[in-house]
Amino acid sequence: MNERPIRELRRELGSFHRQLQDVYQRLPWSHRLVNGLSLALQALAGASLGYGLGLLLHTQQAFWGALTAIAVTQQSYIDTRKSSIDQVIGAAIGASIAIIGSYLAQDNYLVYAITMAISIVLCWLFNIGNAGKLSATTVTIVMLVPHNGPFWTIALTRLGEVTIGIGSALLVTWIANRLEKLWQNQDPGSVS
Repeated sequence: MNERPIRELRRELGSFHRQLQDVYQRLPWSHRLVNGLSLALQALAGASLGYGLGLLLHTQQAFWGALTAIAVTQQSYIDTRKSSIDQVIGAAIGASIAIIGSYLAQDNYLVYAITMAISIVLCWLFNIGNAGKLSATTVTIVMLVPHNGPFWTIALTRLGEVTIGIGSALLVTWIANRLEKLWQNQDPGSVS
């Protein structure tokens, strides 16, 4: 186990993050444009697929699939997969905690605030801190967004819609990364 103080580790991580940002900022304008267009196209394709599947499956609010696809789409498939795992775990924890909080006291802001905080703390305790904000977002959607029907159906429906968006983003990013690898491995002399 690492015995270094957390303050030192956070300082080192912050330094590494700033160095990485500097590398990205020094990229030529054309490289940043290509990266931005690629990510925009992937996000649009994932969102469109997620929304379309949501409509086909008659989910209550298909736009959640589109929003989730946009939120998890990253430049690489590995990063998208990591973001997706955080999203699924965060949504599952948030939905579970929100169901409990909703049954304890419906339409009570104090219970919502406590439930949201618990969802973030649980994610950190389970060593998945990145899922904390996503968990809190799910708690907020389930407990504060007006809806008809029991809270548990809202929680499960949102989890389903999120899953559709994640699957869409993963598929699109996987295809995009395969195409990029094919393009990178192409012999420059073979292009006519």
